[in-house]
Amino acid sequence: MAIFKGAGVAIVTPMYEDGKVNYDKLEELLEYQIANSTDAIIICGTTGESATMTHGEHLKTIKFAIDKVNKRVPVIAGTGSNCTETAIMMSKEAASYGADALLVVTPYYNKATQKGLIAHYTAVANAVPETPIIMYNVPSRTGCNLQPATVATLVKNVKNIVGLKAASGDLSQIAKTVSLAGEDLELYSGNDDQVLPILSLGGLGVISVLSNVAPKETHDMVMKFFEGDTKGAAKIQIDAIPLINALFCEVNPIPVKTALNLMGMNVGPLRMPLCEMEEANKETLIKAMKDFGIKLA
Repeated sequence: MAIFKGAGVAIVTPMYEDGKVNYDKLEELLEYQIANSTDAIIICGTTGESATMTHGEHLKTIKFAIDKVNKRVPVIAGTGSNCTETAIMMSKEAASYGADALLVVTPYYNKATQKGLIAHYTAVANAVPETPIIMYNVPSRTGCNLQPATVATLVKNVKNIVGLKAASGDLSQIAKTVSLAGEDLELYSGNDDQVLPILSLGGLGVISVLSNVAPKETHDMVMKFFEGDTKGAAKIQIDAIPLINALFCEVNPIPVKTALNLMGMNVGPLRMPLCEMEEANKETLIKAMKDFGIKLA
């Protein structure tokens, strides 16, 4: 039984002007996503600015999302760290709150070897044996690349390591990973511009930034593919490319938070070291949103 199939939103963390987490607004965003067919909520990932949260804020936000969603769709909690003991602590807490799965990024900065990655993921998984784990490979951010053979070793030998969020951008590497891991692997695209190619390799869906601003369209893209309407799915993917490019013209989540504010969602500011968007890039984003049919406030 897959953790989810379709489009999971890597949801932003809304904040007040003073930088505190705005839980009232987060509840609104959760309801908006569920009402617009989002298939899973990914809380406190990269898009949720987890890197600048205290452990207390991080865990409180995870628990809030799990409680508010109340099993209507799966909630997947970001609990990765470059310290294995921290990742274990966060994972145990999130599991105790009832997280449906955990998204665990490769240890960043340390640049672990493949042997070290196997040890890290095995230790985290063994600490939460009843909770499924999705590994998250995003070498452009972490300086660490989860190799295909390593993924295969982990999904074949650790019962609750089941998934991979593939955000390497390297379709050849992803194809090799699927070839080695086979049916033991639940594969999710981590790149909004590669959803269909990854679905065609056996992917189950996407963990999406785009879903923050276009949840129904992102869900529909995946579902059309599974229903056999590859042409319809491809049209959504291709039509979305200018918007996706605009959402990543500065480091995520700067553009997507800007976009939500432009839509009147009032998700507030970013935490430093992230900063407000450059005006020229903001104009590009506004045009892409309008062209895609998104109403601005």
